[in-house]
Amino acid sequence: MNTTTAAVLVPLLPFAAAALILLGGRRAPGFVRPLAVLPTLASAAFAVLVAVRQDGGEPVEAATRLAPTGNDALPIELALHLDGFAVLVAVLVAVVASCVQIYSTGYLRDDPRYPSYAALVSLFTAAMLLVVYTDDLVVLLVGWETMGICSYFLVGHHWETPAARAASIKAFLVTKLGDVPFVIGILALAADAQTFRISDIAAGLTSTLSPTTLDHPTLIALLLLAGVAGKSAQVPLHTWLPDAMAGPTPVSALIHAATMVAAGVYFIARLLPVFASSAAALVVLAAVAALTMLGSALAALAQDDIKRVLAYSTIGQLGFMTGALAVADREAAVFHLLTHGAFKALLFLAAGVLIHTAGTGSLAAMSRMRGLKGRAPDAYWTMTVGLLALAAIPPFSGFFSKEAVIGAAEHAAFDPEHGIPAAAGWIVLTAGLAAALLTAAYAARLWLVAFHDPVAARTEPVPPGHQTGPQLSAVLWLLAVPTVLLGLGYRVLPEWFDDGDLAPTLTTSVLATGAALLGGVVTYAAWRRAYEGDGPVDPAPSLLGPLHGPAEEGFRLDALYAAAFVRPVRAAARLVRFLDATVVETYVRGAAGAPGLLGALTRRAQTGNVQTYLSVMASGALVLAVAAVLAAGD
Repeated sequence: MNTTTAAVLVPLLPFAAAALILLGGRRAPGFVRPLAVLPTLASAAFAVLVAVRQDGGEPVEAATRLAPTGNDALPIELALHLDGFAVLVAVLVAVVASCVQIYSTGYLRDDPRYPSYAALVSLFTAAMLLVVYTDDLVVLLVGWETMGICSYFLVGHHWETPAARAASIKAFLVTKLGDVPFVIGILALAADAQTFRISDIAAGLTSTLSPTTLDHPTLIALLLLAGVAGKSAQVPLHTWLPDAMAGPTPVSALIHAATMVAAGVYFIARLLPVFASSAAALVVLAAVAALTMLGSALAALAQDDIKRVLAYSTIGQLGFMTGALAVADREAAVFHLLTHGAFKALLFLAAGVLIHTAGTGSLAAMSRMRGLKGRAPDAYWTMTVGLLALAAIPPFSGFFSKEAVIGAAEHAAFDPEHGIPAAAGWIVLTAGLAAALLTAAYAARLWLVAFHDPVAARTEPVPPGHQTGPQLSAVLWLLAVPTVLLGLGYRVLPEWFDDGDLAPTLTTSVLATGAALLGGVVTYAAWRRAYEGDGPVDPAPSLLGPLHGPAEEGFRLDALYAAAFVRPVRAAARLVRFLDATVVETYVRGAAGAPGLLGALTRRAQTGNVQTYLSVMASGALVLAVAAVLAAGD
């Protein structure tokens, strides 16, 4: 089997599994779990095979024409472009999806809607793999939108609950809000570059022999950024992600780790020359990244629901990735994407075990989790590993990848080159160091409040929980391995990428690690003060002070959007309804009533009485005669 065939099978296998489950899942429920797990595992195996064969060398390309567009220079093609970035991200997606499918067989074993869930997860996986491998913008858009509709159904899996219904609609609408300018940006980019092929666009913009020139690089970059902000939950289109926690926890791991939210970052990495063509676009990208990193970290520090903490954490870590792209370092961005995919999937799935052990989803609040350190030891220890990676404590993977981002920002700030504005470097550097402190603070708070709250354990009884299957613990320990070791990839990943330097530097390593340790120590001190007092053992109120309330509510952006968009739209809808009912309907009824009235008058004239007809005729003749006499007299 050649490399191209193996690459085609990577997205095709989970797509076929989704089709088979949807067609026959209800008739043969016993086959759903094998169909959900085995094709995804096979897809992961083929993804690894493709990566081994590609081995960071020259890209493997293949293409076949799908449809004409009316312009022979702009056909839509089913094209593959397998470079080091694509093959490694595909391995991450397939492995995380396999872990989620295995985990779900135990986590949702009693769910009556498991067949549809498994099919949607498989389709979601196929769509993301298509986005990773494709070299055509239109085909990428197909995978992009397929992920969006799958996300809508998966977030709303528990549609009988109002929270799930509202969250699914919100996720769909907010991401579509970004997708509209995204589609316009793709068409504008293709029109300027005269091709839909991603690799040709990137090569043309970086070529020194016959460079491609975009007529509107800033406009195109900002249009594309709007779609990326929606899909990757960046400010200001990030508000859907915390609410998406209403979906099953494995869905959170799938969407928030390596798949949907990472698609936007991966897209910019593939088309980074487009953004690098505009210094203004890079500065805007840096500002978005900085606001995302800091705002999400403050919000995470104030949340009580463990899944919302992790959701805001995902938003912030994606901000680090976009920050690396803002300083034109896609190697650091994809490096952090890979490590984040491992440790964030671990954290979400460990949180799922904690919620499952507690016995009810309502105990997702950290302040109500009691006795879980001893009742779920696997989740406790693996979550500890994941939080250390999230806080970027060496030698865990998050330290090396986050250090690569901050190091790239430092280089751009002090030694700007190739048109990268120094302002972008300074914005990302300062925001990154501040976010490193806040990240360690909310990671330490989560660990302390969720697992080390003896006051609640003594004062409230521990409710009976559910037993978790062995597959859940096995998946956690499997993901713990890359969470610990993947950071060492800084030695070999440059060979797979663009030969960039991912090694940590002394200055930024000391600053970032010092900031993380400071955040952890300050949080622990505040927790100890709360522990020795009479109130709840939560350091967040004392750490955030007056910011605690706004941060807990996501800085009330939802209320702002409701005032700016939702209420005016509803008011306009009420006005339209009023006009339709009182004005348009009146004209419609009048248009129907007038002929009826004329018909009634006509019917009165048709009495069938001959004498009446003769009288009318005589009267008419008399009127005509009088009129004729008067006319003759004039």
